[in-house]
Amino acid sequence: MGCVIVLAGLFAGYTWLVLSWSYSSGERAGYVQKFSQKGWLCKTWEGELAIVAIPGSLPEIFKFTVRDDKVAASINTLMGKRVALSYDQHVGVPSTCFGETGYYVDSIHSVE
Repeated sequence: MGCVIVLAGLFAGYTWLVLSWSYSSGERAGYVQKFSQKGWLCKTWEGELAIVAIPGSLPEIFKFTVRDDKVAASINTLMGKRVALSYDQHVGVPSTCFGETGYYVDSIHSVE
């Protein structure tokens, strides 16, 4: 019984560490082409940002996760406009319950 409690504590501690420590952070600019709330038990917002370097070329797709409903509402209002997403990358997140990607967006602003 004590071993199970210790393992659960270690798992919780590891999860807290990878979600609070950022491996990298940055910004990406482009057009949000897909954004929806997903998950059976843990609902997160998942999206795709199309990054077009040269007009007429195929866009690079940047997949991201949003856990804050206020940021998700901002993204929904700026759909169709060129935007910049600020994100933190978290490596080693143990479950898709916290998001399907390792890139967690924390703010958005229009660049048009």
